[in-house]
Amino acid sequence: MTLAARLDARAGRAYFAVQAAAGALWWVAVALDPGIRTLTLGDLPAGPVAIADVPLFVFASVLAAIGIRFAAPVVTGWTMLVAVMMAGYATITGLAGWGALLMIAAMIGSLGATLLVQLNRIPSEWLLIGPFRAREAESAPARVHLLRTGAQIVIFWGTCLVVVPAVIAIVEWRWGLRVALPVAVPALGGVLLAAASALGVWSAVTMAGRGDGTPLPIATARRLIVSGPYRFVRNPMAVAGITQGVAVGMLCGSWLVVVYTLCGSLVWNDLIRPWEERDLVDRFGAPYEAYRDRVSCWIPRRPRRASGTARRPLVY
Repeated sequence: MTLAARLDARAGRAYFAVQAAAGALWWVAVALDPGIRTLTLGDLPAGPVAIADVPLFVFASVLAAIGIRFAAPVVTGWTMLVAVMMAGYATITGLAGWGALLMIAAMIGSLGATLLVQLNRIPSEWLLIGPFRAREAESAPARVHLLRTGAQIVIFWGTCLVVVPAVIAIVEWRWGLRVALPVAVPALGGVLLAAASALGVWSAVTMAGRGDGTPLPIATARRLIVSGPYRFVRNPMAVAGITQGVAVGMLCGSWLVVVYTLCGSLVWNDLIRPWEERDLVDRFGAPYEAYRDRVSCWIPRRPRRASGTARRPLVY
């Protein structure tokens, strides 16, 4: 069971309790330490900001923590507003970057906690739209699926590994969040990027060439693939994508790109992967369950031998 599946309203209330304490401690630090005030508020006047933020963020988080249902949406709405305003302020002035980053984190946390408090769960099915909506591809020659897969790679790698990291790196620089990294880090990032990209291409070609489909869920493979890199790990493209994202962050010296990648991997693993595996069980049944039991999800390794079966790879 994934972490998201174990969360409920109690976890949401616990989050708001922690957020209330953190917000109160931050305001104490702002009052006592000019350095923290400058890093998180820039030239903004602390007094007027506190007049609004203390009741709508700190006190409202306390109310949400004790189970007052209307308080959670109030906190979330306020953090969204402040996050947008702080992001704009930091981008225009180059000040208070850490304050903007903290408010964005609080916005995401408050939104998740509000969903837990209101719905008693995270509605992960809301993510299963667009490219994450599972649907079998129409049967076509392998060359057609290879061309479609190539186009998907260009679009998704270009967006997730070039455009988004570039924006994050620019924001990190503008907000004054850059951290100096050793010279060896970008070099190691280049090596990791090359290796992960090779794995990603191998996985995609295997999927398109043998699966009668593409890696994209909206045109997913019609056959169960357990050969090539799929013989050693169930999600080689996810492994490749996460490694690529971390490598890009290392290559451009951006710790925020690494965080963005790791957060994306948690969302995929906890919220999307369970639905994907449920779909595979529905479509392939026992063969997929046997494969799932033999092959690791994340760590590449030699597959375990199935009990009472011949030692040979399954190929569909």
